[in-house]
Amino acid sequence: MKVCIFGAGAIGGYIAARLAHAGAAEVSVVARGPHLAAMKERGLVLRAGGESITTHPRVSGDPAELGPQDYVVITLKAHSVPGALPQILPLLGDSTAVVMGVNGVPWWYFFGLAGPYQNRRLASIDPGDAQWQQITPQRVIGCVVYPAAEVPEPGVVELIEGDRFSLGEPDGSRSERVMKLSEALIKAGLKAPVRPRIRDEIWVKLWGNLSFNPISALTHATLEQIVGDAGTRAVARAMMLEAQAVAEKLGVKFPIGVDKRIDGAGAVGAHKTSMLQDLERGRPMEIEALVGAVAELGRVTETPTPSIDIVLALIRLRAAA
Repeated sequence: MKVCIFGAGAIGGYIAARLAHAGAAEVSVVARGPHLAAMKERGLVLRAGGESITTHPRVSGDPAELGPQDYVVITLKAHSVPGALPQILPLLGDSTAVVMGVNGVPWWYFFGLAGPYQNRRLASIDPGDAQWQQITPQRVIGCVVYPAAEVPEPGVVELIEGDRFSLGEPDGSRSERVMKLSEALIKAGLKAPVRPRIRDEIWVKLWGNLSFNPISALTHATLEQIVGDAGTRAVARAMMLEAQAVAEKLGVKFPIGVDKRIDGAGAVGAHKTSMLQDLERGRPMEIEALVGAVAELGRVTETPTPSIDIVLALIRLRAAA
């Protein structure tokens, strides 16, 4: 089994190191810059639970060197994927599966989804249908990423917490390809459940991301502070209830209530969201996949999203500034 991790930063590097260490697949990684140079020179180091392992997957800055794969796991930020398509395409053979380990509403969301919106495209996250036409939704395996990791120095990935990567076919089937991938990840010491309703799980994670991320970037507050302040908690709750109304019109079922979800975020403590971290480091923020797409889905389903629209306007302007 040939598995290529495209965008082997923190999360991608974590997956690559686990698969390579376990011998669960023939692993290659696509990276760039000092991180790529360090992995070529010294290997990929994973620090987790007080232990350190060094692995030696094949590394390259040119995907064309690697050729077609059985699986390509994309672990880029959502806004980076369209620009990377020319590099991704050489990795795709006739039967290559593409695992979208990307936060937010996925570009393939409506592929094969029964109902009035079947195969509808989302302009906010896939301008010009580039991913739909070039990757093609038939290749996609959905993935919800739970671990938190970082790259403290080039060539080194440090796990903060988590080991679960939920997988799911867009049609909910337990296909041979998704089962084989799950087995490989489990062999590598990860949790990789195959979900029949992967969109439900996407929304539960998105529920918090669409609210806490932009609020934190606008206020520079941690999760603990956002949840502990009555005003910002109310804003987050209003956004989440609007998103829930949108999702339920699309057939999504939420396994927990909104207040339990908010309290769970607050229990994480003094954590800076990924959007706030990106803002502080001068990086582009995942605005459209986390917030803009939900506003677009509100228009698609004719569901009012006033709180989401206000926060979206503010965070877009903050990014432009």
